[in-house]
Amino acid sequence: MAETEQPQIYLITPPAFELSSFPKTLAQVLDSTEIACVRMSLASRDEDALSRAADTLREVCHERDVAFVIDTHVVLAQRLGLDGVHLTDGSRSVRLARDELGADAIVGSYCAQSRHDGMTAGEAGADYVCFGPVGATSLGDGARAERDLFEWWSAMIELPVVAEGALDEALIRDLTPVTDFFGIGEEIWGNDDPAATLARLVAAMNG
Repeated sequence: MAETEQPQIYLITPPAFELSSFPKTLAQVLDSTEIACVRMSLASRDEDALSRAADTLREVCHERDVAFVIDTHVVLAQRLGLDGVHLTDGSRSVRLARDELGADAIVGSYCAQSRHDGMTAGEAGADYVCFGPVGATSLGDGARAERDLFEWWSAMIELPVVAEGALDEALIRDLTPVTDFFGIGEEIWGNDDPAATLARLVAAMNG
């Protein structure tokens, strides 16, 4: 990534949402800020509910020429004509997903804080890797993806990298020079005006 290029925004849905209202909220956010990709990250395992949600959100995204991917579900990505899949098991499923979805699909890989997993995912055909959480969170074991991981990656590896997890304005200012994307989700959806909250976070890229 060139020094002058700003990171792009990679938007992550809440783990649960009302299908009657969330698509309108998503549309407002997409209309307010340039978004590179939306990832549907529902906690539900109900395939019917996932399919209905993905169908609806895909339309919202594609009307605005925004790529739309789904967590984990390679089969649903294929069946519903989504742009790709985001894998949450490091490098383990990347090759299989690439074989199933083909060369044109987006295949991303969450690699926690593992530089090795990230490199392996890239070798297996991932389009991007994601490290996190970058901020303090009660989830997981408390480990964080530190700035030096992103600094090393952006200097040594060409594959795009996403920073996600408990972001705030200070972290965004700090990581802007060393990441390609910010994965933003829970940081905005709990607020009354997600679009305005996102605008504040994006403004932090300018220091």
